[in-house]
Amino acid sequence: MNVSYQWLREIAPGLEGDAVEVADRLAALGAPADAVTAVGAALGDVVVGRVLEVAKHPNADRLTLCRVDAGGEAPVNVVCGAPNVQAGAFYPFIPVGGVLPGGVKIRKAKIRGEVSAGMLCSARELELGHDHMGILRLGDAHEPGAPFVDAAGLDDTRLELDITADRPDLLCHMGVARALEGVTGVRIPPIPGTDVATSTDPAMASAGAQAEAAGARIEIEDTEACMRFLGTVIEGVRVGPSPEWLEMRLRAVGLRPINNVVDVTNFVNHELGRPMHAYDLDRVRGRRIGVRWGAAGEKVVTLDGEERKLSEGMLVIADAEGPIGLAGVMGGLDSEVSDATTTVFLELAHFDPKSVRATRRAAGLTTDASFRFERGVDPDAAEPALRRALAMIVELTGGQVVGDIGDAHPAPSVAHEVTLRTDRVRHLLGVPLTTERVRELLAPIGLEVVDADADATTYRVPGHRLTDLTREVDLIEEVARHAGYDSFPEERLPIRPSAVPDAPLSVLEGRLRERWVGRGFLEARTAAFAPEEEGDVALLNPLSSEESRLRRSLVPGLIRRLRFNQARGARDVRLFEIGTGFAAALSEDDMPRETTRLAAAFTGARRAPHWESPVPEWDVWDARGLLEDMADALELSASVVGWSAAAPRTDIGASLGGTGLDAPSALRLIDAEGAIVGVAGPVAAAVADAPPWSAPWWALEVLLPSDPDLSDRRRLIPLPAQPAVERDLALATPIEMPAAEVDRGIRAAASELLVGLTLFDVYVGPGVDAGRRSLAFRLRFQAPDRTLTDSEVDAEVARVLDRLAEELDVRQRS
Repeated sequence: MNVSYQWLREIAPGLEGDAVEVADRLAALGAPADAVTAVGAALGDVVVGRVLEVAKHPNADRLTLCRVDAGGEAPVNVVCGAPNVQAGAFYPFIPVGGVLPGGVKIRKAKIRGEVSAGMLCSARELELGHDHMGILRLGDAHEPGAPFVDAAGLDDTRLELDITADRPDLLCHMGVARALEGVTGVRIPPIPGTDVATSTDPAMASAGAQAEAAGARIEIEDTEACMRFLGTVIEGVRVGPSPEWLEMRLRAVGLRPINNVVDVTNFVNHELGRPMHAYDLDRVRGRRIGVRWGAAGEKVVTLDGEERKLSEGMLVIADAEGPIGLAGVMGGLDSEVSDATTTVFLELAHFDPKSVRATRRAAGLTTDASFRFERGVDPDAAEPALRRALAMIVELTGGQVVGDIGDAHPAPSVAHEVTLRTDRVRHLLGVPLTTERVRELLAPIGLEVVDADADATTYRVPGHRLTDLTREVDLIEEVARHAGYDSFPEERLPIRPSAVPDAPLSVLEGRLRERWVGRGFLEARTAAFAPEEEGDVALLNPLSSEESRLRRSLVPGLIRRLRFNQARGARDVRLFEIGTGFAAALSEDDMPRETTRLAAAFTGARRAPHWESPVPEWDVWDARGLLEDMADALELSASVVGWSAAAPRTDIGASLGGTGLDAPSALRLIDAEGAIVGVAGPVAAAVADAPPWSAPWWALEVLLPSDPDLSDRRRLIPLPAQPAVERDLALATPIEMPAAEVDRGIRAAASELLVGLTLFDVYVGPGVDAGRRSLAFRLRFQAPDRTLTDSEVDAEVARVLDRLAEELDVRQRS
C-alpha cells in the first residue's frame, strides 16, 4: 500500500513528525514501511518542456520529430515514438546528460538519420506509473525549463506499507490516519462530502435486489455474491484533464492520471478504501446495469484492451445485452468514460470476497479494486464514499446529479458485537490495567459501547474493522498495540509450568536437531511448494505455475539450496531439514497423506581443513554412517542395504526417483518389518548440475514415526570387573549374501553373553570354494557377575555355527 505523506497530513492536519517518524509509529501498530522514499528524489534532471512543433519523421512511419522548448537558449530537436504528443502542450523532458530514475543516462543520438537531443518521458520511464504507451502530459500553465518535480507537485514522500491480509482498513489514507489517531491523539476532521447529507444532496432510494436511478435500472441476481449496489446518474459532464492537485495526489501513490471522472474514482478509492467505477451511460445498452454470473462462451474486453473469455464461475457486470466488466476487478472498454462522455453512471458495490477472488483468478488479473474486495471493504463507508465522489465529479466536470441514488440493498449488514473481560486482559498481557483504561485505549478505534459493567464491556465493531476484530483476543491485541509494546515491563513475571507434556514428535525433532547440528550441519527451511514433477498433490490456489504442487520429498528443495550456495562460491555445504512430505490420497474421500521426514544434502569436505592432514570428502561410507546413525536415533531395529529394483515400494521407496538420487548407487534403510524407511546416496549428476570444481553431492531422507516411543530404553550399565573372552570365526558365505545378514544371524543365535561383534576381514581366493567368500568376525563374550569358562564360550560358538548352517548355509572355514 503506497501512502502519500502530504495526503496523510491533509487528512490529519495535526499530525506531527516527518515521514520517517510516522513510519516508525505505523510499524508499532503492525503496519511497517518497507520503504520511505522521496517521490521526486530521482527526478532532479527532469524539467518541463513545451513542444513547439510536431512533424512526421522523414525516415520512419511511427516516429515524430518535435521541436522542444526546455528553457535553454534555443529549442532542441527530439525524436519521439509516442502517438499522443501535441504542439503547444507541456511534457516532462530530460536533456542530454540527464539520468532517468532507472539509471539510464541520456545521450545525443541519431535516430533514422535525425539527431535527438533529449527525451520526452512517459510515466513508466519516470517510475510514476506503469503506462509507457504515451508521453506524460502536464497542465497548460507551466514555465519551460522549470523543475518537473515542482511543476508536477511531487515534493512528497511515499511510504510503502506492508499491510497484512487481516487489516484491509489500512489500505486507504483514511484508515492509516485513523490508526495514527489512536496513538497520537491527532483529530481527523470530516472529509468534505462524507458527512451527514444536506437537503441539497440526492436522496437514497433503497430497495431490495432492484433499484432505479434517473431511469437507469440496477439489478442483482445473486444477493450472496453482491450484497449492495449503489448507483447514480450525472448529466452534463465535461470530461477532461484533472486539476494539478488531483494529478499530484495520484502520482504520489504511483497512479497515472486519466481524466477528471476516472481520477476521482481512483482518488476516493485510495482516500476511503472503497473501489467504484464510472460508466458512460449512453454506451450502456438498455440503460440497465446488473450483477450476474458469466456464462461459458461470453466475452468482454476489459479496460486494459484484453479480450477475456468468461466462464460460469466469474461474476460480471452486465447491461441488457451482455457483460460490460468483471465485477470487483476491472470495467469494460466498451462502456469506459472518454472525452466524448456527457452522462456518467457512477457505481459503488459491495461484493463477496470469495466471488471476487474466483473471478480474478479465472481472469488472471489483479487490480487495486480486486486487492481490496478480496480482503473485505467497509460496508459503512459505501454511502459516504459515493457522496464524496459525486461532490468532486460535479465540481470538476460541471455536471449535475439527476434523480435519487439507486440503492439495491437486499441484505443490510448485521452489526457485530464482542465482549471483553478486563480480567482476561490482565491475564494475557500481564499488566494491571483497569476497565476505564482499557476503554480509553480502545476508544480511538471507533468501537461503540453497547453494554458495560465493572468487569466486562460489550462493543459494537465498526465496519472498517469487521474483518479482524471478531474475538475477545483481537480486542486484547488492540489494547496492547495502543498501550505500546515498549511500555510493558521487561522483568519476568511468575509463571506456572504446564502439566501437559510436549508432543512426542516435537521432542524427537528437538533431539534430532541437536544431533545434526552437533555433526556440523546447518538447518534449512524450504517451502513445501514444488513444481509438477516433484509432487502428487495439486494446489487449488498455487502461488505460481512453478509451485503448483505440494512436495513429495524434501531433498529437491535442499538440492536447490546446494546449487544456490555453490553458485556463490561455497564448496563445502552441509544442510538438513525436518519437514513434511505429501502423497496423494488413497481414495477420493480421503485427504492427502502427510509424513514428517528428515532430509539432508551435503557436499565437499567432511570437516574443517587442518594443516596436519588432507581433508577427506564425503563418500558412500559417510552416507551409510548417517543412515545408521538415524536408525540409532530413532531406536529402530533396521539395517542399511544397497538399492534393489525388487525392494518394497513404500512411500519413501516409491519417491526415490523424486529425491534426485542416483538409484543404482543408493542405499536404503529397512526396518524390522521389511519396509523402506530411509534412503541415501549420491545425487544424480543431471540433477545436481554442479560446477566442475565441486565435490560429489550426497543426499539422505528418512521417515520419522508419527507417534514415536520416547521411553528411553537405554540405561547406564557399569563395566564388569570380569574379563571378556574373544573368539574369531572365519565363515564361508554365499558371495551374494550381505555381511549385514550374517551379522543379524549371529546376534539372533547368541545369548546375552555376546557383547561385541565386529567384521574384520573379507577374503575371496584360494582356499574358498567358487561362488563363496570368507567373512571373518570377532565375537566378544562377557558376563557381568563371573568369569566365563571355555566350555561356556564353546557352547555359545557352537550354537551360533549350527544356526548359521541351518538357516543361511553359512559354515566355518576349516
